[in-house]
Amino acid sequence: MASPLQKSLPWTQSPLIISAPMGGFAGGDLASAVSNTGGLGMIGAVDDMAALRGHLTIASCKLHANNSLDCSVTLPIGVGLLPFISPLQDALAVLAEFQPAVVWLFAARDVEDYAVWATAIREVCKESGIWIQTGSVASALRIAEIASPDVLVMQGADAGGHGFEKSASIISLLPETLDALREAGFGKIPLVAAGGIADGRGVAAAMALGAEGVVLGTRFLASRECVVAPGYLDAVLRAMDGGLVTVRSKIFDELRGKSIWPRDYNGRAVAGGSWTDWAKGVKVEEVRRRHASAVQGEDAGFGVEGEARAVVWAGTGVGMVRAVEGAGDIVREVREGAVECRLRWKEPNFPVLRVSKRRQIGN
Repeated sequence: MASPLQKSLPWTQSPLIISAPMGGFAGGDLASAVSNTGGLGMIGAVDDMAALRGHLTIASCKLHANNSLDCSVTLPIGVGLLPFISPLQDALAVLAEFQPAVVWLFAARDVEDYAVWATAIREVCKESGIWIQTGSVASALRIAEIASPDVLVMQGADAGGHGFEKSASIISLLPETLDALREAGFGKIPLVAAGGIADGRGVAAAMALGAEGVVLGTRFLASRECVVAPGYLDAVLRAMDGGLVTVRSKIFDELRGKSIWPRDYNGRAVAGGSWTDWAKGVKVEEVRRRHASAVQGEDAGFGVEGEARAVVWAGTGVGMVRAVEGAGDIVREVREGAVECRLRWKEPNFPVLRVSKRRQIGN
């Protein structure tokens, strides 16, 4: 049976698989392939709204060609925007033109900015859902209070790319956030889980924690539709033991100069030569010089494992990404794997624990 969230996304199938709006990687081809297979495909935008319009044009053509999809009210796709750098007025013009089903906001300089963006978007996209990504219980409560999001995307520490520098994995973040929202009167806001999920087992686990949808990013880096450099893709495919080969650090955003990201954020990437040098105490100026020299080389800085200096954003699930596949095949495989896990849970010999109500402080 479809969840309330999926009723607002009628083309999607259960469990809801969402491709992350990875700026520079998730374009119209990837997003449309995911939505055409019963998932929610996302296009990631940064500051170039002309590029966003181009990707939405590609996606629109491919989605309209699918006669089983209703594109009459909203385009069955999502758009991810970064309030700290995306130009609001230019973004509104593109959103008004294409009317995506979901507008996903992430990384405001101040949490209060989400209210401004949400209000402005609702004026031009009255039927679009506003999804806001965050990574802490406190920020989720504040966002719920000021921006009335249709969905909160809870990103755990295992996620690749950018996120809160101080964060927890979804295994504790998701249930604690659910409890806090219910106690504060915001229990009807659906939560979507992101961070370290790469297959059906991870999806099933996130759903058991209370997620109504699950976001995959790193897994889709190895999709045929992803916009990714060959050296980057090779680094993703050869990575093993994702919790060891990836690290969270601000240094990845400082290789070309001072980071433009808000101070609460860092990023998870494959630990290469730049991070190793920085961790050993090499001054940032020298780390930058070595990086600049490497990325101008024949291998564009991707090099061999341990020596590569080009940044390869990836989550801890990267070790489970073993082959290049079509995005639609990934959606089907992950969805079927999750269903298989959930069916196993219903077997008579599978242990089921009953969770008691939270004990009130003072009782």
